Amino acid sequence: NEQDANEIVNRINHKLVGWQEASFPGLLGNVVAGRVANRFDFGGTNCVVDAACAGSLSAIHMACMELQSGRTDMVVTGGVDSFNDIFMYMCFSKTKALSPSGHARPFDRGGDGTIIGEGVGVITLKLLDEAVKDKDKIYAVIRGLGASSDGKGNAIYAPSAKGQKKALKRAYEGAGIKPDTIGLVEAHGTGTPVGDAIELEALTDVYREAGKEGQWCALGSVKSQIGHAKSAAGIAGLI
Repeated sequence: NEQDANEIVNRINHKLVGWQEASFPGLLGNVVAGRVANRFDFGGTNCVVDAACAGSLSAIHMACMELQSGRTDMVVTGGVDSFNDIFMYMCFSKTKALSPSGHARPFDRGGDGTIIGEGVGVITLKLLDEAVKDKDKIYAVIRGLGASSDGKGNAIYAPSAKGQKKALKRAYEGAGIKPDTIGLVEAHGTGTPVGDAIELEALTDVYREAGKEGQWCALGSVKSQIGHAKSAAGIAGLI
């Protein structure tokens, strides 16, 4: 009845934190980067990049362009995703991307879908010469980045091998690295049969064209460990 409903609502409200300025980042994702810049007193560009599962990689791409342009000497970038409510599960389930068995098995014959994960990953980027000069601890060097779109594809959840091949080739060309020298690939690999097959097709084509036929290369995806972190998936794979 109405009395019971009001009592439950009041009980919940009593435990909730009152509205404050810090409430905005929890409701509006586009203010998160601004809050970070505010807390650390950063003066450069701050923005949130939304490119679905590639969001954090797109943010890294933008960060690298900022460094290369000379507009900044250091960038903090990455991804965050904790949006795992019932609506998100419904969306993944309706598109038949969610694993009925509850396991993400990238590139596995028994893969039946992905599982939803969450995470926060942040890295600091500088030009290599500057990092060496400043005696920073360098964990890795980004030699090249490649981006592409599929153009006119079949559907949102049906990626194109042709589009993925473009991104791979652009990354290797930009880095000045031949694909046949690669020994390990950290892939997107969500565990969905369609997506994994297309990604594998793109990788196989690029490597065969480069003369890697018959050579050995390890292939994996961190999603088998933490699930699909959506907007934070890219930074998880990079880390």
